[in-house]
Amino acid sequence: MTPTSIDGRSLAGLAALLADHTRASFCLALLDGRAWTAGELARAAGVAPSTASEHLTRLVRGGLLVEERQGRHRYVRLADASVAQLIEDLAGHAPAAPTPPRTLRAASAGAALAYARTCYDHLAGRLGVLLHDALLARGVLDRTDGLALSPAGVGWLAGIGVPVEPLRAARRPLVRDCLDWTERRPHLAGALGAALCGRFLDLGWTVRGTGRAVRLTQAGRPALAAALGVDAADLTPPRDSTAHRA
Repeated sequence: MTPTSIDGRSLAGLAALLADHTRASFCLALLDGRAWTAGELARAAGVAPSTASEHLTRLVRGGLLVEERQGRHRYVRLADASVAQLIEDLAGHAPAAPTPPRTLRAASAGAALAYARTCYDHLAGRLGVLLHDALLARGVLDRTDGLALSPAGVGWLAGIGVPVEPLRAARRPLVRDCLDWTERRPHLAGALGAALCGRFLDLGWTVRGTGRAVRLTQAGRPALAAALGVDAADLTPPRDSTAHRA
């Protein structure tokens, strides 16, 4: 469908796909970038497997999810990075939850997600926003004519083992602001955001936690702080977060 052929009915149909608590919960869970089974998503959303299957069929038919089959198992994931951007952008404009978590476990999980998590394939949360701001402060990124990688940034990336040319050739923007739904400020998305998230994992500076959560390791904290030119204390998670355990 081309932009000129979209009308109010088409837009309303897309919005209706997310105007359901269960389907919205599925899409938020899939922001971790993984493929999930219907059973896993059903448990995460607290619905029956048969109910989950009906909702997933609607999301697949609507183009927000794609389906993969391995033997008897049916896996689904977000269709692509543009769908992930749509979900994260909507979450960034959604009002905060009306009630706080009722259990310590839920509160700790929420704090860990707020500190650092994946937004599909790039870093989000407080750590993601700090990365975005530090790269601007160091001159790796430039806003003179919109967000862009600076010439100095190419050298900085080479220093941490991230080649730029393959990223420029990717079929997606090199750099892009993505509104963070917990910080309500932008974190770094695009091909570079994904590459940095992957590189930090490869270097052992970060590790994956539960679900979408990402944890900064004890060795990774001073290493990342040195690379970004910030104080290591600025990377310390809140005390009520489990993100500091590695």
